[in-house]
Amino acid sequence: MSELATAMLQQFVQYCWKPVANVGFSRLTPRERQRLITIATVMLTVSLFPSPTLAQLCISQLNQGINAIIDQPQFARARWGVLVQTLSPTAADRQTLYSRDARRFFIPASMAKLFTTAAALDQLGAGYRIRTSVYGAPSGTGYRLQVVGRGDPSFSDRHLQQLAEQLKRRGVQRVSQLWVDDSYLRGSAIVPSWAWEDVQLGYGPPVNSLILNENVVGLQLQPTSVGEPLAVAWTDADEGRRWQVDNQSKTVSPPEPEILNLEQDPRVPRLYLRGQLLAGSDPADVAVSVLEPASYFLRRLRATLMAVGIRVDRAGVLSSPNQPSDPELAFTFSPPIAELITTTNQLSNNLYAEALLRQLGATQSPNRDATQAGLDRLRTALTRLGVDPSGYLLADGSGLSRHNLVSPEAVVQLLQSMAMSPQAMIYRKSLAMAGQTGTLAGRFQGTVVASNLQGKTGTLSGVVALAGYLTLPNRPTLVFAIVVNQSEQSTATLRRALDDIVLLLGRLDRC
Repeated sequence: MSELATAMLQQFVQYCWKPVANVGFSRLTPRERQRLITIATVMLTVSLFPSPTLAQLCISQLNQGINAIIDQPQFARARWGVLVQTLSPTAADRQTLYSRDARRFFIPASMAKLFTTAAALDQLGAGYRIRTSVYGAPSGTGYRLQVVGRGDPSFSDRHLQQLAEQLKRRGVQRVSQLWVDDSYLRGSAIVPSWAWEDVQLGYGPPVNSLILNENVVGLQLQPTSVGEPLAVAWTDADEGRRWQVDNQSKTVSPPEPEILNLEQDPRVPRLYLRGQLLAGSDPADVAVSVLEPASYFLRRLRATLMAVGIRVDRAGVLSSPNQPSDPELAFTFSPPIAELITTTNQLSNNLYAEALLRQLGATQSPNRDATQAGLDRLRTALTRLGVDPSGYLLADGSGLSRHNLVSPEAVVQLLQSMAMSPQAMIYRKSLAMAGQTGTLAGRFQGTVVASNLQGKTGTLSGVVALAGYLTLPNRPTLVFAIVVNQSEQSTATLRRALDDIVLLLGRLDRC
């Protein structure tokens, strides 16, 4: 199927198939019927008569082609930054194929994760693992235990179970005093420049030493009868019972839109649920941040110990450093950095990125604020790799902060440098693959770019970005960074334009 036919099929599914499936053709509005007929006709035409515009594109035509996309009237108020180069070991041999405002600053969104993961891989090494330890010794009628977390972003209920079972095998039956130590990663668990609307939801949770289940609690919202509130089911029933839910949502019928709005009260575990879902539609899975993650960790740990038959008399949270003097009785490890950066980049996981940044800081400067120490170490590492430090200014490791500023030139410098590093294959493998994995799984399917582009996406309101490597048979590998800022257009509109630029690169040839 041609690239244009693929694009038309996606539009058919989005604008026509779903309405037909929900209400039937006879109940579509005249406008919806006409749209369906038009798209179906174009799809048939494209399938029978492939468009000649998909021919190879000469390098000399690239400027004109990209300018035609980003100079469209709907983007008149937006700022575009683009840099496309050929991959080469030395700067002198790299050919710049297109450049627009490549040295100017832009908000990168999650494209900033490229910097964090590169520094973590370079400084900590692909095999580095984060250890969570339980120290303890007999005390009175039981044991005194101290759990020391070191910011493992992958730590889950499964790891709690492993620790509990190790303690059980050690002969621990009763704990007279249980402390969970949340002091390893110094500084605020929440980046000060993050917006509150991001912090309270599952994609922007706090990052501390004792991370559990990514510091989020999930819930499923199920449509009921028209006019009735959505049914709420918590994935963690015990934790869900702690929450008060102010449920002012409702179930609606077509052609009403689907929209959800969740807000937390930071003083108490109360959730305000607003919005609506269509009757008969699939449930919506959402998540909210756990704003007191150390207490959450302690509750879940205590319940896990009791479930394996270990009684706990007293328990509390340590927020100040307290070097354990007892021997280590149990421990778990995170996956190696090579796997952690893959989760970070492919799924654009904000918590993983922030945990990696803090890990950089804590392992080198344990007495400093982990975020600031991590940013300092990141800058040192990238400078050594050949990235101009004046080309970026980072406030966090994930890109969720709008205080981050990055130039397309710095992004391309980073990608060029990492491609020549000893960790090149691990780094590139951590990126999403167009049409196959991560945040690019649903993009470029059925095009020449699919399976040939490894990249990192970025999205915030008014911001869309993509950077990566495009490797096609018998052509030089391209390294590129594309970002658009300050646009009032929808994310879908911006993403389509950005993807059109990448598809132009997929047609590029020396002619």
